[in-house]
Amino acid sequence: MVLEIKKNVFWVGVKDWALSHFHGHELSTHRGSTYNAFLINDKKIAVVDTVWDPFTDKFIENVRSLVDPSKIDYVVANHAETDHSGALGALMELAPKAEVVVSPRGMESVPGHFHRNWKFRQVKTGDSIPLGETEMIFVEAPMLHWPDSMFTYLSGRDLLMPNDAFGQHYASAFPYNDQVDQKELFEECLKYYANILTPFSPMVLKKIDEVLALGLKVDMIAPSHGVIWRKDPLQIVKKYQEWARQEPERSAVILYDSMWNATRDMADAISEGLAEKGVSSKVFHMALTDRNDVITQIFRSRVVIVGSSCINGGVLPTITPILEDLRGLKFRNKTGAAFGSYGWSGENVARIETHLEEAKIPLAVGGLNLKWRPDAEGLEKCREMGREIAGKM
Repeated sequence: MVLEIKKNVFWVGVKDWALSHFHGHELSTHRGSTYNAFLINDKKIAVVDTVWDPFTDKFIENVRSLVDPSKIDYVVANHAETDHSGALGALMELAPKAEVVVSPRGMESVPGHFHRNWKFRQVKTGDSIPLGETEMIFVEAPMLHWPDSMFTYLSGRDLLMPNDAFGQHYASAFPYNDQVDQKELFEECLKYYANILTPFSPMVLKKIDEVLALGLKVDMIAPSHGVIWRKDPLQIVKKYQEWARQEPERSAVILYDSMWNATRDMADAISEGLAEKGVSSKVFHMALTDRNDVITQIFRSRVVIVGSSCINGGVLPTITPILEDLRGLKFRNKTGAAFGSYGWSGENVARIETHLEEAKIPLAVGGLNLKWRPDAEGLEKCREMGREIAGKM
């Protein structure tokens, strides 16, 4: 299937309804995804990005339905990650005269992935390549979300192809943003931002300002994953500006794991204490909950409260990955707290607090660690912890 999204500009990508995890198993994708690639059939022919390599044959079929691949003049590799460049090798076998257009950092990453002696053209912000009626203009976008990332703008069609920016892992029967369930769409947009782009938020704000300052007219945004923004396309740009400021709501996330429900009972009591002071919270049992969905909720919330039973002088193994996420994602404008239960050694809460401090999440209150199973007095201490945290929000 191909789709003309603008005059002589075609979507030649693929839909992946079955995708359940991305980046290996690092990111859950409950609604599948798409790998968006585009062919510009002007006096000169250009392809912007390719697809993940398991879908190479379908991608090549789509390209062949429009042009003889040997006549392709340019292949733009906005980003070397293989969900975008997986079919690049196969395409270049069929288009040996084509130049591979990359950013300055792409001159390292693309050859580093493929080890081929292709003809490369390096472009920087403001550089352009005329195609005929249209012209490709390039904007470097380092760390959105790789050092090599760049945007391609097609003048004459007012079309921005920003690769991983403004996308979402969302497979749909329909290609455009105004044709799909808006609640689902923005849930996936936020999940994508929270789990991938959060640590680069300062650069997101800077890059958006830079692109807007170029004065490029944009009436369609075609990212590399998910739907194409044709109705009010700048709405997703405004959302990125909002999310990049990281101004969380007055709410809390309580995440925990527990062996025999002592820590679970503590989590529930902390939530009750928060509610007494009018603070909403969500409680997640990490052994049973998707980690990426929890991260999305943490992104929204002002406080993250982490609990674990003590095992082998530390925390349960279901808790460690999300503590690493908190460090790596570099959340801002949040506070944290730790709690747990133990039988004899009791290092768990101190370990959690150390992780929170390494993540630069200040502690709202001191940690609470209860021996064995909490009694009525212990549960009241948990409620008081919730009330105290609420009082500092």
